[in-house]
Amino acid sequence: MVVSESGELFIAGGYMKSSNIGGQAVLEGVMMKNKDTYAVAVRKPDGEIEVKKDTYQSITGKWKKLTQIPFIRGVFNFIDSMILGMSTLTWSASFFEDEEAEEIKTEEEVGKAKKQEDLMMAGTMVLSFAMAIGIFMILPYFLSGLLKKWVPSYTVRLIFEGIIRIAIFVAYVAAISLMKDIKRLYQYHGAEHKCINCIESGLPLTVENVRKSSKEHKRCGTSFMLFVMIVGIVLLFFVRVESVLMRVLVRIALLPVIAGISYELIKWAGRSENPIVTVLSKPGLMLQRLTTKEPDDSMIEVGIQSVEAVFDWKAYLKENFDYQDGE
Repeated sequence: MVVSESGELFIAGGYMKSSNIGGQAVLEGVMMKNKDTYAVAVRKPDGEIEVKKDTYQSITGKWKKLTQIPFIRGVFNFIDSMILGMSTLTWSASFFEDEEAEEIKTEEEVGKAKKQEDLMMAGTMVLSFAMAIGIFMILPYFLSGLLKKWVPSYTVRLIFEGIIRIAIFVAYVAAISLMKDIKRLYQYHGAEHKCINCIESGLPLTVENVRKSSKEHKRCGTSFMLFVMIVGIVLLFFVRVESVLMRVLVRIALLPVIAGISYELIKWAGRSENPIVTVLSKPGLMLQRLTTKEPDDSMIEVGIQSVEAVFDWKAYLKENFDYQDGE
């Protein structure tokens, strides 16, 4: 069951069935991933849709079973998502770069450009990760510490830290949504969700069906980030150290544990219609009202192509919803 923007209920066979596909919005496009295969569909400046399909190799390499062990898999899946996300975002941006550089002709120049691109991507990821830790993990701790004079209890200040952390995150998301480019990114984010919700509701993947599907989804990364913040505060109730330095280090050291637990929660939420899960998912779904916007039909078309490049939705509907081709 999916609640649309108009409040209508979409019921196909009386339930939703997880397709296990996921993705993200990129610049003027959508990336979809199914197991190890991913596809990026981008609407180019000339109006045409370019689709790139490839296979992603996990950072675990030959130890791929690590991505299947509960709680541990969340850490590696999070890192893999960051790497793939940055890579596909960079690829989509390449269609909109100023054509100032000379055309690369030799293999040596191609190799050099690829190395420079990889280094820049790695540097951007490290910097972004460090800034995220500083802004969303460390800053709230110090801000809550300013209340020590009026709130002597460390336990109570932990609660304030959690509130400040979530407030900063929501304010950040709301602020960047005012930027024109980010608004379009959020529209493609909406298209990604709508495509997945459409097929998981048992509906054929058409522009009309996608348009009326929900733009919020339980497995969204926005919900994952909210779980990360909440789980992080809960864990800190059980890990107590005295010095300021150790408290900062503990918050950083707990990140893999937090990511592992949060991943299991979001995975559970994505495949369950349990009333308790529904309640726990509500805050994340509400927050997605900021990170997803209603896409236009041209954006939906891009989303559909990215899905169809990696996922046989007709076979999925036949197996789970008794779909007959031609309906």
